[in-house]
Amino acid sequence: MDKTKLGADAFLYPMPVSLVGAMVEKRPNFLTVAFCGIMNPHPPIIYVALNKAHYTNAGIKENSTFSVNLPSAEMVRIADYCGLVSGRETDKSEQFQVFFGELNTAPMIADCPLSMECRLLQILDFKMDEVFIGEIWQTYSEEKFLSEGLPDPRKMDLMALTLHDNNYWRLGEKLGRAWRIGKTLKEETCR
Repeated sequence: MDKTKLGADAFLYPMPVSLVGAMVEKRPNFLTVAFCGIMNPHPPIIYVALNKAHYTNAGIKENSTFSVNLPSAEMVRIADYCGLVSGRETDKSEQFQVFFGELNTAPMIADCPLSMECRLLQILDFKMDEVFIGEIWQTYSEEKFLSEGLPDPRKMDLMALTLHDNNYWRLGEKLGRAWRIGKTLKEETCR
């Protein structure tokens, strides 16, 4: 089997598209972020990696809170816009219905199918980026995006990003249940 070397690059796909929110200078601000993920399930710990030049960083540091909002595919235009303009010059919160949860300082987007308010735990400092690690304090959604009381990716119609070609994608179909679909192979190989 021939494999082509692609070099050391960020090819972990798909990357979630999220809108990270923070209060900056007493105003809600949102930034489109793809470098975001879960670090621990219990307690729920999330990270977002932001370039040090972003306006949002100061708000996260000032309030020790931030939000991670997952936009639907219908929101692709506004999500892209939030990554193109800076909150220093543009009030991006005017594009959304903003709400606050239990922490009171992590602005969230009502139009997004899922919003998580987070309490800052730690900041990792890299040459160009800062990685904000937070505990998910509370999660918000609407009943129409849930199945059996849990978020349903099909109903939320979430987006993903491929960095190498800078394209947005819709999530695809369900393949099978995790920790179940491989059980038959496990049984075959463990005899």
